[in-house]
Amino acid sequence: MTISVGDPLPAGELMKLGTAGPEPVALDTLTKGRKIALFGLPGAFTATCSAAHLPSFIRNADAILAKGVDEIICMSVNDPWVMDAWDRETGAAKAGITMLTDPVGTLTVAMGLDFSAPPVGFVNRTRRFAAIVEDGAVTWFQEEQERGVCNFTAGESLLEAL
Repeated sequence: MTISVGDPLPAGELMKLGTAGPEPVALDTLTKGRKIALFGLPGAFTATCSAAHLPSFIRNADAILAKGVDEIICMSVNDPWVMDAWDRETGAAKAGITMLTDPVGTLTVAMGLDFSAPPVGFVNRTRRFAAIVEDGAVTWFQEEQERGVCNFTAGESLLEAL
């Protein structure tokens, strides 16, 4: 079952690349007592993710944060080295976006937002979504219905919802 408005986020960990290597980041630590803009996408360096989804949040990061959001988090089923390289290439962190991975899709599956496309190497990848999470509970949620587009889940849509 896909997570929806009113649902708490499942317990779990995401990961980031720290100075000593991969570091776990507990989801409840990120969300407890905070307002988070969370968006997920199929993969770093993929076409729509690189050309539309992440750039839409980079463009709108300042405005989203100005609306009282404590942190903007991008999650994807990638390894932390790939996500770090994508961050460096796009300037996401410099724009105010925290880039985190769900390396084997555990959290993605728990949220009911997984899909697989083995012919292209995608297993338990994250479906394209955007959410506002307040104190660990989803207060706004959108998911794309078509592949290869970023309309309902763009930074502009989330900003408008705030």
